[in-house]
Amino acid sequence: MRTASVLAALAALAVALVPPAGARKEAAKRQGIATAVRLAVLLDRIEYHRDETWRWQRVMLKRRTPYLASAERIRSLAYREWVMRLWLQRALTAKRRALNPPHKREWLCIHRFEARWTDPNAPYYGGLQMDREFQAAYGRVLLRRKGTADHWSPLEQMWVAERAFKTRGFWPWPNTARACGLL
Repeated sequence: MRTASVLAALAALAVALVPPAGARKEAAKRQGIATAVRLAVLLDRIEYHRDETWRWQRVMLKRRTPYLASAERIRSLAYREWVMRLWLQRALTAKRRALNPPHKREWLCIHRFEARWTDPNAPYYGGLQMDREFQAAYGRVLLRRKGTADHWSPLEQMWVAERAFKTRGFWPWPNTARACGLL
């Protein structure tokens, strides 16, 4: 009798511990919804970091890193997390690079002898005193999108000057470059 009552108690306990089939389905449904939300959040973060990367690349006048949209097709948390970390790293690298043009110290010295970053006085515009021909040659996209150099950020002006530096050195600024010890 004692064994029978112990077995009955264990059976009652087992029935109480095992959730009914409806509860298991509900738990699976909640888990599926949570996974879908996490996948969507990861896509948003990928897009944010991708756009940040492209923004800094645009400042540096560099080509955009290609985006294949594979994370949108593949519904794997691990894969989307990997893609998100990849774009985060790209964004951080692009930002660090954009904030530090190769000749930043030299451009700041030239700027100190030239004008305010927002100088709108023709025929030379901005902190590095670029004329329209110079802007069209080395910053065509910015000129078309934002207008003359006085509407560009200081970083954008430095990156345009950096582009010119590759072929012309500091010669577009002969007097100030000499004052800065660059010529």
